[in-house]
Amino acid sequence: MFDVCVVGSANLDLVAVTDRRPQPGETVLGRSFAEHPGGKGLNQAVAAARAGASVAFAGAVGRDAAGDQLRAVLIDEGIDTTALADVDAPSGRAVIVVDGHGENAIVVVAGANAAVTVDVGLPPARVVLVQLEIPLPTVAAALRAGRRAGSRTVLNPAPAAALADVLLADVDVVVANAHEAAALGGIDRLLARGPSAVVVTRGPAGATVATAAERWEQPAFPVAAVDTTGAGDACCGVLAAHLAAGADLRTAVRAGAAAGALAVTVPGAVPSLPRADAIAACLR
Repeated sequence: MFDVCVVGSANLDLVAVTDRRPQPGETVLGRSFAEHPGGKGLNQAVAAARAGASVAFAGAVGRDAAGDQLRAVLIDEGIDTTALADVDAPSGRAVIVVDGHGENAIVVVAGANAAVTVDVGLPPARVVLVQLEIPLPTVAAALRAGRRAGSRTVLNPAPAAALADVLLADVDVVVANAHEAAALGGIDRLLARGPSAVVVTRGPAGATVATAAERWEQPAFPVAAVDTTGAGDACCGVLAAHLAAGADLRTAVRAGAAAGALAVTVPGAVPSLPRADAIAACLR
């Protein structure tokens, strides 16, 4: 059994760095450009693996050079790719603009991610972690399969989308940013719809964590932000890894917050995802 099974997207990120993001109809000059492996699913799988978890990834890539690159990244990180399909579609892409303050704007083109299914079942895992860059029926099926198998289910509802109560009823922990949480009705409404815990991340303002029994604030770890791409994924992957290892929610959230803080200090998504020793040092 794996510690974490991530069901999600794999993209090639095309990252342009500029002093400021363009306004509608405006062209600005960029300072640099780079290509990085990414996608919320792949990022979170790598984050969990670097935190020390055994990880399986269920997703889809195209039969193209980008797909070969994305599969190789997962294998190099020690992640099981048995459930990673090759499909007749271009691999997913994300076009990212990062401004001089490290803030980003992202356009995701699903490509092969639109073909992700769990029809053949999921690799067995203590925690199943899912996001919304794959079809919603697949998200629902993955959460349902995880719940039936006795896994703890974690949902990162990103990008924000309307979700049915029947889907949320199969979620144990929701990890969302403030915008995504608001789109789902806020913390109290989310708890009433099924999840046992809700974590709302707020960047440099830390995170709010709520269960039916209590609510608390997780302070942020102060860092100098270079690029916020991948910070939320670092948090989700590391939180899932710690839950799989038996940590309580408070401990897992704190570790996730440390990972998210470390991620914003390095450009790119996968390149920024911290390893277990760096997370431990930050927590100390």
